[in-house]
Amino acid sequence: MGDMDPHIFAVAEEAYKQMARDERNQSIIVSGESGAGKTVSAKYAMRYFATVSGSASEANVEEKVLASNPIMESIGNAKTTRNDNSSRFGKYIEIGFDKRYRIIGANMRTYLLEKSRVVFQAEEERNYHIFYQLCASAALPEFKTLRLGNANYFHYTKQGGSPVIDGIDDAKEMEHTRQACTLLGINDSYQMGIFRILAGLLHLGNVGFTSRDADSCTIPPKHEPLTIFCDLMGVEYQEMSHWLCHRKLATASETYIKPISKLQAINARDALAKHIYAKLFNWIVDHVNKALHSTVKQHSFIGVLDIYGFETFEINSFEQFCINYANEKLQQQFNMHVFKLEQEEYMKEQIPWTLIDFYDNQPCINLIEAKLGILDLLDEECKMPKGSDDSWAQKLYNTHLNKCALFEKPRMSNKAFIIQHFADKVEYQCEGFLEKNKDTVYEEQIKVLKSSKFKMLSELFQDEEKALSPTSATPSGRTLLSRTAVKPAKARPGQASKEHKKTVGHQFRNSLHLLMETLNATTPHYVRCIKPNDFKFPFTFDEKRAVQQLRACGVLETIRISAAGFPSRWTYQEFFSRYRVLMKQKDVLSDRKQTCKNLLEKLILDKDKYQFGKTKIFFRAGQVAYLEKIRADKLRVACIRIQKTIRGWLMRKKYLRMRKAAITIQRYVRGYQARCYAKFLRRTRAAIILQKFQRMYVVRQRYRLMRATTIVLQSLLRGYIARNKYQRMLREHKAIIIQKHMRGWLARVHYRRSLKAIVYLQCCYRRMMAKRELKKLKIEARSVERYKKLNIGMENKIMQLQRKVDEQHKDYKSLLEKLTSLETTYNTETEKLRSDVERFRMSEEEAKNATNRVHVLQEEITKLRKELHQTQSEKKTIEEWADKYKQETEQLLSELKEQNTLLKKEKEELNCRIQDQAKEMTETMEKKLVEETKQLELDLNDERLRYQNLLNEFSRLEERYDDLRDEVNLMVSIPKPGHKRTDSTHSSNESEYTFSSEITETEDLPLRMEQEPSEKKAPLDMSLFLKLQKRVTELEQEKQSLQDELDRKEEQALRTKTREEEERPPMRGAELEYESLKRQELESENKKLKNELNELQKALLEKSSPEVTAPGAPAYRVVLDQLTSVSEELEVRKEEVLILRSQLVSQKEAIQPKNTMTDSTILLEDVQKMKDKGEIAQAYIGLKETNRLLESQLQSQKKSHDNELEALRGEIQSLKEENNRQQQLLAQNLQLPPEARIEASLQHEITRLTNENLDLMEQLEKQDKTVRKLKKQLKVFAKKIGELEVGQMENISPGQIIDEPIRPVNIPRKEKDFQGMLEYKKDDEPKLVKNLILDLKPRGVAVNLIPGLPAYILFMCVRHADYLNDDQKVRSLLTSTINGIKKVLKKRGDDVETVSFWLSNTCRFLHCLKQYSGEEGFMKHNTPRQNEHCLTNFDLAEYRQVLSDLAIQIYQQLVRVLENILQPMIVSGMLEHETIQGVSGVKPPGLRKRTSSIADEGTYTLDSIIRQLNTFHSVMCQHGMDPELIKQVVKQTFYITGAVTLNNLLLRKDMCSWSKGMQIRYNVSQLEEWLRDKNLMNSGAKETLEPLIQAAQLLQVKKKTDEDAEAICSMCNALTTAQIVKVLNLYTPVNEFEERVSISFIRTIQMRLRDRKDSPQLLMDAKHIFPVTFPFNPSSLALETIQIPTSLGLAFISRV
Repeated sequence: MGDMDPHIFAVAEEAYKQMARDERNQSIIVSGESGAGKTVSAKYAMRYFATVSGSASEANVEEKVLASNPIMESIGNAKTTRNDNSSRFGKYIEIGFDKRYRIIGANMRTYLLEKSRVVFQAEEERNYHIFYQLCASAALPEFKTLRLGNANYFHYTKQGGSPVIDGIDDAKEMEHTRQACTLLGINDSYQMGIFRILAGLLHLGNVGFTSRDADSCTIPPKHEPLTIFCDLMGVEYQEMSHWLCHRKLATASETYIKPISKLQAINARDALAKHIYAKLFNWIVDHVNKALHSTVKQHSFIGVLDIYGFETFEINSFEQFCINYANEKLQQQFNMHVFKLEQEEYMKEQIPWTLIDFYDNQPCINLIEAKLGILDLLDEECKMPKGSDDSWAQKLYNTHLNKCALFEKPRMSNKAFIIQHFADKVEYQCEGFLEKNKDTVYEEQIKVLKSSKFKMLSELFQDEEKALSPTSATPSGRTLLSRTAVKPAKARPGQASKEHKKTVGHQFRNSLHLLMETLNATTPHYVRCIKPNDFKFPFTFDEKRAVQQLRACGVLETIRISAAGFPSRWTYQEFFSRYRVLMKQKDVLSDRKQTCKNLLEKLILDKDKYQFGKTKIFFRAGQVAYLEKIRADKLRVACIRIQKTIRGWLMRKKYLRMRKAAITIQRYVRGYQARCYAKFLRRTRAAIILQKFQRMYVVRQRYRLMRATTIVLQSLLRGYIARNKYQRMLREHKAIIIQKHMRGWLARVHYRRSLKAIVYLQCCYRRMMAKRELKKLKIEARSVERYKKLNIGMENKIMQLQRKVDEQHKDYKSLLEKLTSLETTYNTETEKLRSDVERFRMSEEEAKNATNRVHVLQEEITKLRKELHQTQSEKKTIEEWADKYKQETEQLLSELKEQNTLLKKEKEELNCRIQDQAKEMTETMEKKLVEETKQLELDLNDERLRYQNLLNEFSRLEERYDDLRDEVNLMVSIPKPGHKRTDSTHSSNESEYTFSSEITETEDLPLRMEQEPSEKKAPLDMSLFLKLQKRVTELEQEKQSLQDELDRKEEQALRTKTREEEERPPMRGAELEYESLKRQELESENKKLKNELNELQKALLEKSSPEVTAPGAPAYRVVLDQLTSVSEELEVRKEEVLILRSQLVSQKEAIQPKNTMTDSTILLEDVQKMKDKGEIAQAYIGLKETNRLLESQLQSQKKSHDNELEALRGEIQSLKEENNRQQQLLAQNLQLPPEARIEASLQHEITRLTNENLDLMEQLEKQDKTVRKLKKQLKVFAKKIGELEVGQMENISPGQIIDEPIRPVNIPRKEKDFQGMLEYKKDDEPKLVKNLILDLKPRGVAVNLIPGLPAYILFMCVRHADYLNDDQKVRSLLTSTINGIKKVLKKRGDDVETVSFWLSNTCRFLHCLKQYSGEEGFMKHNTPRQNEHCLTNFDLAEYRQVLSDLAIQIYQQLVRVLENILQPMIVSGMLEHETIQGVSGVKPPGLRKRTSSIADEGTYTLDSIIRQLNTFHSVMCQHGMDPELIKQVVKQTFYITGAVTLNNLLLRKDMCSWSKGMQIRYNVSQLEEWLRDKNLMNSGAKETLEPLIQAAQLLQVKKKTDEDAEAICSMCNALTTAQIVKVLNLYTPVNEFEERVSISFIRTIQMRLRDRKDSPQLLMDAKHIFPVTFPFNPSSLALETIQIPTSLGLAFISRV
């Protein structure tokens, strides 16, 4: 290893070998500038010794030696501007070995700890690591008593402004430090004592002083930092606070206590802190040495010197001066050792050599340590009573300026000096030199600490009086760090007092002399650490800076000496052994030296290129390489000659062996072939004879068998045919008898039913006519008697009017006759249609018989095919020359046989497996149950998502319908006054068209969904056919559910319509009765048409079986039902005529406004009030107009019936054509092979479905147009009816109005306790909706409300309506509430607070309806009082479903609003912004560069996203949203964030790097921290970020070997194969140590993931919305305690 490239292990191995070989102590001197890697190199050297040598005992001394490094680094290393782990003290570790060269112990010496760093740090620097480790671990339970906090809180740790080192976790480092202490024997109590003292120092630094005057200061009473310090140190608060602000002055006779200024107090506090830390440092070093001390006698040792490197900062003080002084001493030792050895080697070998001068740094050392040097002048100034830094600087200028070339004075300063060191010029600031050299601490403060109750603190100062000088060694062989000059009141004369007066500089100089003596007594080995750059950048090499360091440390001088001399040298024996191959036998002499000389004279002609010494030959540069080339050429020629000879000999041997073997094989093969041929001839002749007899026997046996079989089959078949014929004849005869009796019974039943119905109608009609005649007679009798009294001449006029009435009766009879004629024609038509239907039924039976015959033929064909295959297998051995078809059949048979054997084998294997798996059946069943439950949950979520998507589409269509309705309202002109009656056929057709249009709108989506999969795949198979059938059934179920939903919506619309009509002003008399009858008739007609249309569409939309359109299918049955319904329609029309005739008399009469008081007596009074003939004329005209209206209605009804008959005939004709076409296709398919038959049937089914879809789409468009048209007409008619009612109300004379009876007023009794209900008037309902829903602002009044207060108010109103048993009021309120919420969301749908507010209130309203519904499942958590408040009269389950759908729509709208707000933030905050500064490093060329973590204006950061999430969460919590619903919203939001981030990552090459992966991991951890703070970790939001987390991990993992590929495949289970490959292709290295991902590695990934079944889609669906659920969340709030704020403006509502 020592001959390889330079390495720290090579140096360590060389030292270890020399110690063992020479039995001399060794030293490894690690030197270099600060930050060059000295500490790490020393650790690796110690690790090498611990690994190679092992320990001599079972105590694992090598582990203890290595464990000392974390401890010493934590208390002695700190971050500087040049190094993140700079050693702020020097150490020399002696590793002891026994006679067998195994480690037995170690000892450590330390030099000059930089105590000033405890109280002061420059910019971008840190204090010692141990303080920050304590602050990072402050949250641990055992550290609670230390009362620590953040590092920025303490004065001693925040001065540098850089409390964190990138890539270093201080908490983990604290764990390593504690583990090392435990390993070295420092128990937990001592460890806590150390941490207690260090924590006390931090609190001491926060002690503040207030000035009373210029010469005195005080500490505030009960000052918290000082209190904590005193508690930790176990000292009295009063004493410490007193001596921090005072000092004691001792004279010869008296002692004075003098207050000190604020600046002096601060300096005294800092001096005390430094002194305590130095004592603690010495104590730890002593305990480490005790732990490493060995009782076994030490045989030898290897010392490792890790001392501070050369340092130069912007401000250099006393510490840098001492450090650079030590480096000067070490550099001098290196120069003397290396150059002296090099030149001594030449002198020893007695070769001609001229001495070379080299740089000597002795003048610089003299300038520092010589007499009247810098240190002497510094000590002299410290002894002066009024010595200062300025006077010391003037002494330096006077002594050395212009006298020593290495000493300079700065131009602009009188308090600094410059020294030219071996590495660089360094400017030192004189300020603080004297104070640091004196290192004084007030004795009174030390006495306070000695009197501490804290045992360990008193141990630190117990040897204060017995301290030794640094020139004398302690028992452990360690020189003391420093000595503090503590002056007592009366100094005792003696050695101890003198030693106390020694300065730090004097102690350090003596320590260096001891170190030099130790190094000179050992064999030194040098490790020169070169610092690549001054900026702590990785993989950045500054050539000029490296050359400067090489020149400063003497490496270039060493190289120059080697180049000028003879760098290569060989002993004579080594040279002879190496280059013996270049000599001939005659050139080899007994004298090795003379032999080497002769050889070199032949090979190297220039004698200046080498020199002969006593024992070695010296070569100049390049000569050894020349000799090696000659030697390699000679060896190559010799190798070629040897190879040639050996290869020829081997090939000859191989050829002879192969020739002999081939002859032997040929002999045996030829003999074997001859014997086989003879045997074949004999067997062939015998086989021919055997075949002849065997074939004859087989043919004879087969003939006999076939003859016997044929006779038996004939007898059986003839008997079977005869029996079938007999049975058929018998069944036909019996069927005729059954049909005869059944038809007779049906005819009789039909006749009786018709007769009964006719008699009943006649009775009803005659009764009605009798009543009407009686009314007329009464009216005529009364009117005649009255008019006889009034005017006798009116009788003639009445007679004339009576005649006219008779004429009208005659006209009416003629109309009745026409009606009967129409009925007869209609009956004939129906009989014709029935005959056609019977004929179609017969054709259907024939088709069924044909299909049965086809099945019989198919079975016969299969039997014949089986016989054909059997004959072909028998003829296989005979007809070897058959054609291609027979060859194919033989091949098919062979394959079947193979399959049979395989099936048998598989059967046996399956039997074995079944037996083996019998024991595992229970486990597999449990697993299957778990999987099935998971699958069911997934299916439930899919169905819920599909339903919510359909609901979203429905809401979108509903909004579109509202917009179109508003536009139509604006476009409709003002209607003209008048009244036009709408006939029943028109209204029924209108309802039919409306219903069909709504059906087709809802069916449009599933029809398109059916069309898409049928058009995708051209090559079809049976599995595809089964999938299509399954899909069709699923779509039909969806269609049925949507149909039911639509029916429910229409019923709600009808109920609201009837409620609105009932709320209108009541109509008068017979007109109101007429309208109610007409409405009932229209509703019944509408329902009937709906049912018929549903049945027709269900029958026509069945697509699973191809025989749907055949006769007897549901479509035919629906047509028959339609025909029967036509006859029923006629009867309904008859009843309508009768009802209308009953209202003729009262049509134009003025009756009372109150329709409930209308009866026969009032009608008589109205007739008696007629005062002139005009009123009778008006009655006659009304009767005439009514007759005309009836006639027009009958004509229009006839036309509609004719149209329906024509449509039915057309449908029957199309069904006939379809039946014929199906039969033709069936016949064609039977002729095709099975595979082609399946494909053809599938293709036909697909074309049929597409045609039906196109037809349905056309019908949908037509029905949409008719719906729009009819809606417009309906609005116009409604307005006209309203105007007509108003006009009729105005035409009523005041004399005709009868005073209404006064309605009694119910005075409710006042209840003491409120019942949790709110009462309002019917007219106040719009005002309630307006104030509570439309005008309520979430940011205004709603902020101070109880969460969900609008929902509670609405429910209390519903409770009151339920209490009154007023169904119209309940329907109206719920409908208005739902419409109001929709209007608010439509108006302010982009506001997060509005959408969140109404989502919360809608859910609360829904929960209230469930909680107080009276169902047991929802009453479990209610109080008895709440159970009393349950609804009693109405079941609002349907409205709960409507509210649930509304909540789903609001939730989806909220998700869209949140997505729109977060969308512009995600990419900038998650990808582009650098939350961790400096992680990105150097960007690749051509990419964007962002080096600052501070976001530019207009950009978003991760903090922006988190703030926005906090806003969303606070808004939802403020509105009282359910926690489960908040979790679902957060999950959806995180899914959008992860999907958008991952999609942008997959599309941007500049984002795919290692540093960006680390950035994403950090951002995701921040989001997880946010979830943890909000207690939302169980919401499933973290799982939605799993693809993004795995993508970030993919950017950070290693991507080279197969193991890396396996790890990536197992890790990235949430990413698809396309996404993984995309990330690997886009991966871009940003530093030199990174590499691009190779194509072979990507292919390896693809091969490993080829079996994974995932989506080929690259990007995630960012628009995907998870299905939402609303878990039941009962409220504990009592309804009777709710108060209504006056700010809502609901004064018209009263509590009940």
